[in-house]
Amino acid sequence: MKKSPLHQFEEYLRSQNLRLTDQRKLIVNVFARKKGHVSAEDLYRHIHKTTPSIGFATVYRTLKLLAGAGLASGKNFGDGFVRFECCLRSSEHHDHLICTRCGKIVEFNNSTIEKLQQTVAKEHGFLITDHSLDIYGICQSCAEK
Repeated sequence: MKKSPLHQFEEYLRSQNLRLTDQRKLIVNVFARKKGHVSAEDLYRHIHKTTPSIGFATVYRTLKLLAGAGLASGKNFGDGFVRFECCLRSSEHHDHLICTRCGKIVEFNNSTIEKLQQTVAKEHGFLITDHSLDIYGICQSCAEK
């Protein structure tokens, strides 16, 4: 039987000699409902509206702990901010289109690109263990302005 993400997180915390506090539970639950990529600041602002007693540092540290547990992944899209994506839901691999003007991030999956990457890796004697494709440009909304 598969363990719940909260149970997995609790086990990870225990392995780090840390506790699953009520604040961490709240942060995990709110984060799990977020779609896409969220910065610690964005998550903090959202949580602070209903629970002002939770500080930014607690939110940030909890996100880092989730990443350490393999339940979140952090990524910097070149603007100096790490954005976290929830791995609590099963999601297939995806790549990103990033607008350099407004910061919009579009997730996409393209089987042709995936096959091409495998072909290129094989041609060079590589076995892909992980990869990330980020394409930077200007979104349609910004281009029309």
